[in-house]
Amino acid sequence: MAARTTPITAVTPEWLEKGDNAWQLISATLVGMQSVPGLVILYGSIVKKKWAVNSAFMALYAFAAVLICWVSFAYKMSFGHQLLPFWGKAGPALDQKFLLRQAHLSATEYKFHNGTVETQMVQPFYPMATMVFFQFVFSAICLILIAGSLLGRMNIHAWMLFVPLWLTFSYTVGAFSLWGGGFLFQWGVLDYSGGYVIHLSSGVAGFTAAYWVGPRLTKDRERFPPNNVLLMLGGAGLLWMGWAGFNGGDPYAANIDASLAVLNTNICAAASLLVWTAFDTIFFGKPSVIGAVQGMITGLVCITPGAGLVQGWAAICMGILSGSIPWYTMMVVHKRSPFLQKVDDTLAVFHTHAVAGTLGGFLTGLFAQPTVTGMFSSVPGTHGAFYNHDIRGAMQVVKQLGGALFIISWNLVMTSIICWVISKIVPLRMPEEHLMIGDDAAHGEEAYALWGDGEKYDSSKHGLYNEAVEAGNRGSSRYNEPPVAV
Repeated sequence: MAARTTPITAVTPEWLEKGDNAWQLISATLVGMQSVPGLVILYGSIVKKKWAVNSAFMALYAFAAVLICWVSFAYKMSFGHQLLPFWGKAGPALDQKFLLRQAHLSATEYKFHNGTVETQMVQPFYPMATMVFFQFVFSAICLILIAGSLLGRMNIHAWMLFVPLWLTFSYTVGAFSLWGGGFLFQWGVLDYSGGYVIHLSSGVAGFTAAYWVGPRLTKDRERFPPNNVLLMLGGAGLLWMGWAGFNGGDPYAANIDASLAVLNTNICAAASLLVWTAFDTIFFGKPSVIGAVQGMITGLVCITPGAGLVQGWAAICMGILSGSIPWYTMMVVHKRSPFLQKVDDTLAVFHTHAVAGTLGGFLTGLFAQPTVTGMFSSVPGTHGAFYNHDIRGAMQVVKQLGGALFIISWNLVMTSIICWVISKIVPLRMPEEHLMIGDDAAHGEEAYALWGDGEKYDSSKHGLYNEAVEAGNRGSSRYNEPPVAV
């Protein structure tokens, strides 16, 4: 290795805190691993075999496409100078002078009529390059979560257009409004790590896009078994462990609030998983592995807006509620609602992210503890109603609900417009003949050289095969579908 010619001190500015920088880069990498490989594996495993490749690719494509858009213009729309009260000015984040200077979260300050500043700019002790990458992985996972509502039928070309459009016109608005110094942040709405910016927006956008794209084939909706439950658990595990970076990185420093956020995250996820599993056991007689994963996710989502703002006992309460309320909306309300039944939300992202994210934001308005909330928000009087029984406490709950209403409304309208525009360019949904085949039609590739769950079979390509014999060999009624002609 060549000898170093420049002293280390010459490239290490005085403001750089190496511990904070290392933790922030680790946190960003953990969040990135939630998407790649976490959700790539989870999506590719939880769907029917014929959709494994397409589902994994939708996640992989979104991760790459968002990064290029992010550094080209979207970062500054989310965290740059204000263009509108809910939107920043677009601009590239690629210049070396910009990337190597000390990071700041926002260029926005709000002043009272007497000239005093209400909110100070957050200025961590590491370079902008670290901040840009950290914020990128959040934007990427938001798009990938939307994909969960659309698996098994969206035209891949439509998805390739949807990703940059939705990032530009929807994600950046929520990010700037709540994190970049926009009007919701100035009002005092609390969203510690993305309960609204990531999860509520992806849940609403996914459900809205699913409405416009249309449903899967009837046979796929009726029978959509995971092609690999154990691999699905591996993806879910990466998602859970990666959440240490998701919530632990949002104090923007390796401080005591980061430790609190990580512990609260795991407490709430565990409690939610156990409650969801208990409900499945009580009402269906058996604990469901997929149900346990859904309970885990709702717990992680619910704690996200308040991870570093609440105490441990509140995290347990949030876990109990996140394991029960989304379970009820998914298992009871959804099945009784003709409208919800009509919209084909493949992985129930509406319930696991929109419902759980709104619940988490509301509970943060109740349980945000004044001392730790003061570390996060400089807006006076921003803490939970549980600690303040006068009008200010009630107003925090109102603010949380108002913030949720804005995110829901914006995403409902903007996602609909984006889908309508794309539909004028390419079809949103695959042709029926492609839906019958799956991955081979969409990509010319297949995940496994195994057969038996009803997809179209090309004997000239894959050799002779008798599905009825294979079903008998497996000894499972699950595979007893009409055999494909040999």
